[in-house]
This record gives sequence, structure tokens and C-alpha cells, in this order.
Amino acid sequence: MKWFCVALLLVLSSVRVISAADAKDDLPSIFNGKDLTGWKVPPDNKWWKVVDGVLVGENDEAKKGSMLYSDKSYGDVVVELECRWSGEIDSGIMLRKPEIQCQIGTSRSLKKDMTCSFYAHRGYPEAARAKGVDKLLKEGDWNLIRFQAVGSKFTAWLNGEKVLEYEDPAFPGPAPIGLQIHPGLKMKVEFRNIKAKAL
Repeated sequence: MKWFCVALLLVLSSVRVISAADAKDDLPSIFNGKDLTGWKVPPDNKWWKVVDGVLVGENDEAKKGSMLYSDKSYGDVVVELECRWSGEIDSGIMLRKPEIQCQIGTSRSLKKDMTCSFYAHRGYPEAARAKGVDKLLKEGDWNLIRFQAVGSKFTAWLNGEKVLEYEDPAFPGPAPIGLQIHPGLKMKVEFRNIKAKAL
């Protein structure tokens, strides 16, 4: 009986570990691939559309920018999406209130690619700059970006590799997930398989 109980505990604990590992990547979709249901569409929307299952963000002739926010707000959260662009674009994934941004593409202020770095406190603190992105980034192809916020810790992965972990208590409030089209330049960015899960 004693051995049976020990064996049962071992089996149950292994099942719990496997389930936790599986749950880590069990992220529900927040983009249906058909339309902008679940998102707050800007009035007189000229910037966001869905084409062949892909969310396309493109600024207008006046080079005005736009933000697309999820209907739902999140505090501790993991967001994962595939993103594609070419040339000089400036986009990002926004979390929390006040907003912290996981940069996608070229920073307008620094004039260099800062993908997966965090824009915080109106700039890119040294501790919030991603490392090794140049070796992982596939320009003109789909890139998998994962951005996680847990308490005061913010983490980013690019194509399966962790590129940044940053701790900052200045961004505590829950908020919708935001996607950005930066004003001031002609740009197009595409998103697909957008997923998010509250932690």
C-alpha cells in the first residue's frame, strides 16, 4: 500500500508538471483572421484591414499613424504573434498603463532597428535594449514575437529565443493590448496568429 501511494504521487506530480508546461503555450487567439471583432477600431478607419487571414496596418497618404487596441484589458499577460515587414517601419506591441512598448522595426528617434527592445520612460533605457536580434531577425519574412508582463518583469522572445528581460515597477496598471502604426513615414506591417493569455 505504501509503495502504491508513492507511485501514485509520482504519477500525479508528473502529470501536473506536464500539464503546466502544456498550459504555458496554450494561448487563445485574440484575432479571428476574418475581421476586427474584439478590437477597438479607430473612427473613420483608414489604417487597419484584414486580408487573407492577415491583419494589415498601413498609414494613409498623409502619413498619419494609428493605434489598434484589444477590447479586453490585461495585467499580467503573455502576447504572442507573427509579424512581417520590410524596409524602415516603426511599430510595436503595447501593454499596461502607463504604456510600455515592445518595439518592432526601426526607432524613429534612434534611427536604427530596435525590434524587441522596450520603449519606456520616453526612450530606450540601456537595460531595456534587446540583445542578439540581428542574428535572429528575418527581414521580409514572418517573425515570431512573444512579449510577457508579470508583475514588474517584462520579457521578450524573438523566433523562440529570449532576447530581453527587464524589470521596472513603473507600469503596473492593466490595459488593452495595442498595435501601432507610427506617424511620419510610409509604412506597412502585417500580423497573424495573434494570441494572448492572462497570467
